[in-house]
Amino acid sequence: MKAWPRVALGELLQDASEPVRVQQDAEYPNFGIYSFGRGLFAKPPISGMQTSAGTLYRVRAGNFIYSRLFAFEGSYGLVDDAFDGHFTSNEYPSFSLDRSRLEPAFLKAYFQLPRVWQGIAMGSKGVGSRRIRVQPDKVLAHRIPLPPLAEQQAIVARLDALAAKTREVETHLDAIERDADRLVRSYIFHSRGEQHIKRPMSELVQQRPTDISVDRTTRYRFAGVYSFGRGVFPSVVKAGSEFAYERLSTVRAGDFTYPKLMAWEGALGVVPPACDGMVVSPEFPVFTVDTDEVLPEVLDIYFRTPEVWPALAELSGGTNVRRRRLQPSSFLGYEMPVPSKAAQLKVRAAFRHVQLLKAKHTAIREANALLLPATLERVFVQPQS
Repeated sequence: MKAWPRVALGELLQDASEPVRVQQDAEYPNFGIYSFGRGLFAKPPISGMQTSAGTLYRVRAGNFIYSRLFAFEGSYGLVDDAFDGHFTSNEYPSFSLDRSRLEPAFLKAYFQLPRVWQGIAMGSKGVGSRRIRVQPDKVLAHRIPLPPLAEQQAIVARLDALAAKTREVETHLDAIERDADRLVRSYIFHSRGEQHIKRPMSELVQQRPTDISVDRTTRYRFAGVYSFGRGVFPSVVKAGSEFAYERLSTVRAGDFTYPKLMAWEGALGVVPPACDGMVVSPEFPVFTVDTDEVLPEVLDIYFRTPEVWPALAELSGGTNVRRRRLQPSSFLGYEMPVPSKAAQLKVRAAFRHVQLLKAKHTAIREANALLLPATLERVFVQPQS
């Protein structure tokens, strides 16, 4: 394949700064730039009354833009139509493109390569790795491989087609998993010919006291619980000197737990094997499940179902909606419909089948996620002159 010439971005980009004097009685629509080449996102507007900046900078659709402070981790992007006319600080240099030579989407794809933004950031100055600022002269001095415009556009079309295919795969897997989850829940909520008996949680689980006295020199691996029914997960490792709690609780696979503060929005679940032996703070009550009465899988499915959460919100005390706490005493008084043991065993079998299905899907998702980055590498690793 013929080598592509390398051209300095300074030959292809032109400063597009459009300064605007801040008026105190005005608001200025704003946005940020995700790291790792993931594009732009909306932010709350900048208030002219509250900002200390005397000048903001209007940007236009099609501009190339980046964050000086986070360029080292890929905070580059193109301004799309949704952000046309928005404003940023001087920390976000923006440039117009010479479209007779450079396809905007080609440039966007190029800046999704980690080696590109890492290479530009080398030698940039700052205090600490998180305070390195990449100045415009570093960006403009970078030399980009530049095929003819028609070839750039053909490459972009191929990348867009591949991206659409990967999204299609994700959508298909999501739909399968939603259907599978609905099937499993149907054994609890819509089981035909069976009347489930409502029972208080105090008959199904038993709260355990904290069992660890914190040693300030010891490191502890915490478990956490995602909101919106996404379950228990391995969280951070912290030294005892990094937090104020005097006591912690060990969680074991099959235990049930939740954070008092976030239970009302679906942060409840059964501890998976991956979190066995981890710890939680006293803000996470831990319960041993009486498996003679209810299987852990049934609890996990039930409490990760969105239709259940409003009732838990009513039980959660607190005047501020974001500070509601579900106390263990209230939780233990909550009544849930308990299927027969035969139905529970069906739930367990279906649940395990779905978990195996999701594990296979995880492998597919991981391979799918690598397709576009691998293709980008192949596109841009060409013989260069």
